[in-house]
Amino acid sequence: MVTISLCMIVKNEEAVLARCLDTVKDIVDEINIVDTGSVDKTVEIAKKYTDRVFYFEWIGNFAAARNESFKYATKEYILYLDADDVLLEEDQNKLLELKKTLNPAIDSVSMYYDAGTDEFGNVTLRYRRNRLVKREKNYIWKGDCHQYLDVSGNIINSDISVTHKKIKHSVGRNLSIYQSKIDRGDTFSSRDYFYYGNELRENGYHEKAIEIYNKNISLKEGWIEDKVYACVNKADCYRYLGDTENELMSLFEAFNFAKVPRPEICSRIGYNFQRKREFKPAIYWYELATQLETDPNQWSFSYPAYSTWYPHLQLCVCYYNLSEFQKSYEHNEKAREYRPEDERILQNKTLLENKLSINS
Repeated sequence: MVTISLCMIVKNEEAVLARCLDTVKDIVDEINIVDTGSVDKTVEIAKKYTDRVFYFEWIGNFAAARNESFKYATKEYILYLDADDVLLEEDQNKLLELKKTLNPAIDSVSMYYDAGTDEFGNVTLRYRRNRLVKREKNYIWKGDCHQYLDVSGNIINSDISVTHKKIKHSVGRNLSIYQSKIDRGDTFSSRDYFYYGNELRENGYHEKAIEIYNKNISLKEGWIEDKVYACVNKADCYRYLGDTENELMSLFEAFNFAKVPRPEICSRIGYNFQRKREFKPAIYWYELATQLETDPNQWSFSYPAYSTWYPHLQLCVCYYNLSEFQKSYEHNEKAREYRPEDERILQNKTLLENKLSINS
């Protein structure tokens, strides 16, 4: 059985730290917590779980803080979590089994990061991260904001999920980090432009986000997956700005990089046509979204809603507008499988059952 060091960086996480540690404390062999300046009870809580609590002055660089936390690991493998992450019971069992059976020749194990879930427990955003890494490889974190672990070697993909359960959002924090990079005159990589665009979009600066996404797209270098979602996210910005023509052009531009249809693109194209009351082309794209399968080994962003309940719910609306009530009902029922208590879907069910009883 391999041994595992948990390494975390924290700051003012008194509301969530114990919740996180309770889900992993009986699996890992060592807990290392690096505090970057808490003024609440975070350190006090951490010390209930471990005497390995360390301090690191925050310098506006997440990679530096994460690298500092890795320095304290003494076991064979390092697992990292954020304070607002948890391992659900099923994933705790899977991790424990992995610990018992992992081949020591493995350098890294990737796990799903379920970064978002809806009120019904459906995953809304998922991607892979190198989550359990061999300590002796001395892998380094890079990137001062949206950092990544630079990993190579013998990597395997697991079906274990780390679930993110955020209860607060640090508005503007990441934007300030990017502004500091600009003020210093740092050169932005393609990846920097992508994540800077995301921060601008999420904070409501849609026109500026479009400009930054275009810089990512225009560069020859960079991960192709970032360019796919730069186009998709740019389309979202145009939608917020009410520019349906450029929204649609951006979505089709995403195919230049994706090469094949993806649910996230198809459902958005469907919604573009739906808003213009062009229901037949909308149906075509929504139907396609429901037929596409997601690669379980995909590392880039995956939004399961766009292939499950969402296109079915929109198909319900589109078929209703075409007075095809039976098809509308059938798609509403498919959406209800994923969101059984969704008030919109339940209202649709009542409405359509009344329609069908009248027409029968």
